[in-house]
Amino acid sequence: MSNNNHFPLLKSRARIGKLELRNRFVLAAMGSNFAEKDGTCGERIQAYYENQARGGVGLIVLETSSIVWPAACSMPHMVGFSEDRFIPGLTQLADRVHKHGARIAAQLNHSGKVSQEDTVAGRPLWVPSLLQKGTSDMLSLLTPKELGNFIKAAGPDGKGPSYHVMDQADILALIQQFAAAARRAKQAGFDALEIHAGHGYIISSFLSPAVNKREDQYGGSLPNRARLLTEIIRAVRAEVGADMPILVRLDAKEYRIEGGITPADFVQTAKLAEEAGADAIDVSAYGNTAKGIAFTEAPLVHQPGGFLEFAKMAKAALSIPIIAVGRVELDVAEKGLATGHFDFVAMGRKLLADPTLPSKVMADQPEQIRPCIYCYICVSQIFINQPLMCAVNPNLGNEHREHLIASSNESKRIIVVGSGPGGMEAAKVLAERGHRVSLWEKERDLGGTARIAALAYEPNGRLIRYLADSLRRLAVDIQLGKLATLEALRAERPDHVIVATGAARKAPEIPGKHLKHVFDGDQMRGLLFGTDAAAARKLPLYQRLMLAAGRNLQLLRHIGLMRTLSHFWMPIRKQVVIIGGGLVGLEMAEFLVARGRKIVVLEPTANLGPELSIVRRSRVVHLLKEHGVELVTNADIRAIESQHVTYQLDGKDYQAQGQQVIIALGASADTSLADQLQAGGLQAVAVGDCKRVGYIDGAIHDARAIASTI
Repeated sequence: MSNNNHFPLLKSRARIGKLELRNRFVLAAMGSNFAEKDGTCGERIQAYYENQARGGVGLIVLETSSIVWPAACSMPHMVGFSEDRFIPGLTQLADRVHKHGARIAAQLNHSGKVSQEDTVAGRPLWVPSLLQKGTSDMLSLLTPKELGNFIKAAGPDGKGPSYHVMDQADILALIQQFAAAARRAKQAGFDALEIHAGHGYIISSFLSPAVNKREDQYGGSLPNRARLLTEIIRAVRAEVGADMPILVRLDAKEYRIEGGITPADFVQTAKLAEEAGADAIDVSAYGNTAKGIAFTEAPLVHQPGGFLEFAKMAKAALSIPIIAVGRVELDVAEKGLATGHFDFVAMGRKLLADPTLPSKVMADQPEQIRPCIYCYICVSQIFINQPLMCAVNPNLGNEHREHLIASSNESKRIIVVGSGPGGMEAAKVLAERGHRVSLWEKERDLGGTARIAALAYEPNGRLIRYLADSLRRLAVDIQLGKLATLEALRAERPDHVIVATGAARKAPEIPGKHLKHVFDGDQMRGLLFGTDAAAARKLPLYQRLMLAAGRNLQLLRHIGLMRTLSHFWMPIRKQVVIIGGGLVGLEMAEFLVARGRKIVVLEPTANLGPELSIVRRSRVVHLLKEHGVELVTNADIRAIESQHVTYQLDGKDYQAQGQQVIIALGASADTSLADQLQAGGLQAVAVGDCKRVGYIDGAIHDARAIASTI
């Protein structure tokens, strides 16, 4: 254990009301779809939250739950608080969290206009005022399989949601439902309550001037729009007494919603909540879900520290604790605590990627934290009514099946071939289980094709560094520049060989693909990293000389440096056609357009980026269009010419102008090495993309599953 005292304020004890917490880390509420079909808390959801408590977090805020289950649910497997039958499971959940020293708050909610399950069942959605129906720009980006998960949202009659404008009797009933749910939470042993007054749910619909058009005492002025919230706080306080803390989650801003909540509204509402008896404000924000990019502006902000100014505003105006959230890095969190801008930091995605993050901070081991790569797979699962998952943490959602990686009964000699995320994850798990592991990589650097992904998308580089550091810490024998052949592997006499050599990438036979200005994905990677001499020979002499200089100076081996230098020079011409609009093509377009290139993407199928999670795909496509990238789907590629690519669309001929062409198609599984090794008598198994193309998340999950069985 290090003697350094990193992040002393994050480690420090603190209070919300009369509740003392062991540190300043809060698990932000996130829907999981882990509850049972009947709304109870079974083994899966209990094990998930127990694992978070075991990881060292101070306070867990339970995912959004329905106070009137089965009504007012925004997802199919939602926790219920509406009947006493839910109490036994909730009690078991609270007990398992307490066993590890954490505290837990129940997040009480009525989903209002986003009560998806009410639409499915044909029940009208409760709203303060009638809504104007709009269209979503996300639907056009869904694959047929994903679209199938949205069909039920049309309801049993296929006409979509219907709405019920709440009258005074409904409002009084709602207030009492919140109070009754609070009583059950207290009875179940929860330590605190959080009233969800954000994210488009019922209370935030009353708070939002864009939605609330009422002319009675619950509409018009901000105090009137906040009346429902303050009456709920007071009713809950009367039900649970003075000692149980009440947190309130509020939107500080509504993005891309005309006439929506403003930061000034937020501060005023927060003051009213404090006056009504709230013990803390949990700062959040919301966006227009009909806009694909809005979800990555709020509530899952993509900009690091994107909501911190809102927390600072609240802290300056209120005397109760403020919980900050929104992609807050550890050093930023510590600084914010030191400057008094907030009192606690809530983390969501970071604690999905590594539930032991707080424990590692407490032990002064922050370098051992598995990083979130902000791929949005977690929340995208909820969009399609599937259980929560994480690209980099295969254990998420499987805590009820396993907690720790079991040690092997017999230490074996194992060679892993290939150092992409799948290979490094396999080597890491095998070493953790006590095996003697060697990792062979034919290139000079670890990371495989994820290195080019890290160039385009910086968070991927954090994952490479984390895995590489983990292997060194575990004393894995790393051999770079080592080519794996049957003869070389036989000479080592391993007990097992894990083949993680990645996908084969062979560009389809397009007329003109052998022209000098055309590069496939592998050639482009080799070009940028200076490892493909054949690809470099396609370049003019002066560009070859510059690449050679960069290679000799070791500049091309440093991803971060290359990401910076590539803004000033790289061997890519100004006008580029990318053939292929999948993950590789879109990330390449994202990388190049940020460096001043004019891009056209031609995708042969109807779908862009099906390998990307829905939320990230929506963000990428939106930003590419915003930066002038032309995205063409259903493009039938006919030929590559010297200055353009010819394609057909709806039977008509078109030309995409381009001085350079990148073919981002043709990735396929390649088990040839594993097959050869098996035929040669070695115990070999393929993992990751060489077995089935699944990119980072698929490779890591597959590697963990296989390495755990050896």
